[in-house]
Amino acid sequence: MLRSHLALCLITLALTAAPSTGCSRQSEPPAAPSAPAPKPDTAVKATPAATSAKALPSPDAYAGSERCGECHEDEHSAWSQDWHSRALSQATPKFVVGDFRDAHFKGDSSEAWMSRREDRFFMRTLGLDGNLAEYPVQWVVGGKRMQDPVTVTADGRWQVLPVYFHVTGKGEWVDYSEQKQGRLSPDHPFFWANFARSAQHACLDCHTTGLDVRYDRAAHQWATTFADPGVACESCHGPGARHVETQDPKDIVHPKHLPPELGLAVCGQCHGPRRTLFPMLDASHRFRPGRRYEDYYQPMVLLVGGERSGDYFEDGRPSTSSFEYQALTQSQCHMKGGATCLSCHTAPHVEHAPNEIQLPEGAPAGVSAGTATCQGCHPDIFAEGKRHTHHTAPAAQDCIACHMPPIVSGVLDQLLDHTMDVPVPENTVKHGIPNACNACHTHAKQKPEVMAKALARWWPEAKQRQQRRLRLADAFVTKVAAKSRPFLEAVLADPSEAPSLRGAAALYLARRFRQEATPALRSTLGGAKDPLLRSQIVEALGLAKAREAADELVPLMKDPSLWVRQEAILTLAQLGDARALPELEALTRQPETSGLVMPHTLLGHLSLRRKDVPKATREFERAVDLQPYNAELLVLLADIYTAQGNLAKARERLEDAVRFAPKNQGARKRLAALRDR
Repeated sequence: MLRSHLALCLITLALTAAPSTGCSRQSEPPAAPSAPAPKPDTAVKATPAATSAKALPSPDAYAGSERCGECHEDEHSAWSQDWHSRALSQATPKFVVGDFRDAHFKGDSSEAWMSRREDRFFMRTLGLDGNLAEYPVQWVVGGKRMQDPVTVTADGRWQVLPVYFHVTGKGEWVDYSEQKQGRLSPDHPFFWANFARSAQHACLDCHTTGLDVRYDRAAHQWATTFADPGVACESCHGPGARHVETQDPKDIVHPKHLPPELGLAVCGQCHGPRRTLFPMLDASHRFRPGRRYEDYYQPMVLLVGGERSGDYFEDGRPSTSSFEYQALTQSQCHMKGGATCLSCHTAPHVEHAPNEIQLPEGAPAGVSAGTATCQGCHPDIFAEGKRHTHHTAPAAQDCIACHMPPIVSGVLDQLLDHTMDVPVPENTVKHGIPNACNACHTHAKQKPEVMAKALARWWPEAKQRQQRRLRLADAFVTKVAAKSRPFLEAVLADPSEAPSLRGAAALYLARRFRQEATPALRSTLGGAKDPLLRSQIVEALGLAKAREAADELVPLMKDPSLWVRQEAILTLAQLGDARALPELEALTRQPETSGLVMPHTLLGHLSLRRKDVPKATREFERAVDLQPYNAELLVLLADIYTAQGNLAKARERLEDAVRFAPKNQGARKRLAALRDR
């Protein structure tokens, strides 16, 4: 991403017909086009079915859960009692679980007073201006473990208020954001009233069904509609308006009947943070059940925007809940056994144990539902009982105790580790990574070193599995990054390793070792079958500025995966390869790809290098149309307009940048300079 002073230098040089220097592309995920925004509207709307007998509704048209319930009464009734249906609810007495009886909370950076008047709920707290104000609570997110109150602002943003109600804790109000981010001042991105805490940006894609979010740049207004609040029927079965009309089974999706990977994608669309190819303002390019996960998403693994994520342990396992997709896909159960979410879980409308765990038939008395699902794949081990566990306590006979320990942070609760691996106490000793043994054995004499010896004595065959996790930790741990190259190369080259972890290894190699990483990256690229791995190796080659790999990247500009095609074209264009320019132009023009932000952004930078300021301006403005909250692009446009003497437009773009990123110092300094002028 261009630094602000370099961007202004490029603009000035282009305007004065002087030669320019190189550029780098932006790291924010691409976006796709939005239709002109309607008037602000926060009402729930279902897509109407076509009335003509000859014109059936589009396959992408939603019916709404009420229409589903007309034919599927039992399923609809069961679903309505499940927590999925309450992923988002209107703030009515039926759904609000928090204490609003004149309750009070005070933290280091937030203070709030909760109250109720008849059937309406309110929170009084500090706003962006530093003054106390009362905000109506119109919606609540969740309610199973934590419930987040939401207020809708005058510009149509849904803002998550500063304190949440901890349902599964002591039944008290907490400031979870403060616990995760530290003290939050009004200019902090995660202060409750700022864009980063808007529900449209952070919550609604997974907490609604059939979401359609739009933004009017001129009016600075948001409009949000959806088919259903909550995770409703069509979240898992796909848009159903056509099925309502035809009653044809082929017009609806049955996740259990899908191929395993497509069934996994139905759950994975929400159970794992991800980069989106077409982001929130493009409802037409949203994932639909029955489609491939990798055509829409890339799971976030270890690195987010080039920075190390705090949501992972050093060995690559997620340390935070809601990363179940990332955890499961790096497990042996998935990679070797083909397990998916539906191997253990079932639909919300089917009778189930807690957390949608299947109820296996014939499970022995005293065996948890979770362990009972394990015996379906591991009957021999299950039959060994204490001969396998080497423990006598009843809790230790549960497979979950050792292979899915509660070491994952779920808001303020501890949840199960879905990587389903063997305990590795040595990684606790070396890197402070928690292990299953010491989740139970907490006595001072039961140190990780003691647990490691017991493991080696009782389960010597586990050593190979442990070596994998030891290697991953040695590869990714930050404190010994200088010595990590052989471990990263080993992870990258191992075809039996999870593609997501191999991709992370590729990016770490390039970031830590630059040109030294190129041989290992090139040798792996040709055999990389997974599109995530291919695209991340290509990205890593770009980070390493590996011009010698250009001929190997050229064929990837026609790769079946749009992620890979885009990455290959952007990388080659950045490396100055002329073969990429026609493909880059095509990405910005073709209807199926013109909504990708990064091609427009890079083409704008290249146009500045060619001193074509009008084209650069058009491309940057088009990119901001697609992604209006992109503060870096808004600052860059402000620099262009300032250099042209158009101070009014420059001010507009800078004010937009501060609106979405109040801590953007470049925008703030430029605004101050404009005021001084």
